[in-house]
Amino acid sequence: MSKEQEVFHINVTICDRPYRLKIQPSEEESVRKAAKQISDKVKELQTQFAGKDKQDYLAMYALTLAVGASHSEHQLQHMQEDVVDELSTIDTLLRKALEQ
Repeated sequence: MSKEQEVFHINVTICDRPYRLKIQPSEEESVRKAAKQISDKVKELQTQFAGKDKQDYLAMYALTLAVGASHSEHQLQHMQEDVVDELSTIDTLLRKALEQ
């Protein structure tokens, strides 16, 4: 059975609106958790900021996620640079040890 044939439809609700999605079985749990997380965060934002509509709350949450992703990407880049520096140091030490 090909990957394309392994998809099925599920219904999730986000902010009181149903969405029918076509996904692979292995994605179902994470998609349902993500939909619940979005709805829960919107409810939380509704208690913090009264008088907005759901689109405003979704935009606020999308911005929060984008900032978090950007921060994570920046941290990952620094970690990668640190690993390269450490590997370079180890390489230098090994070369010196082999020359003796």
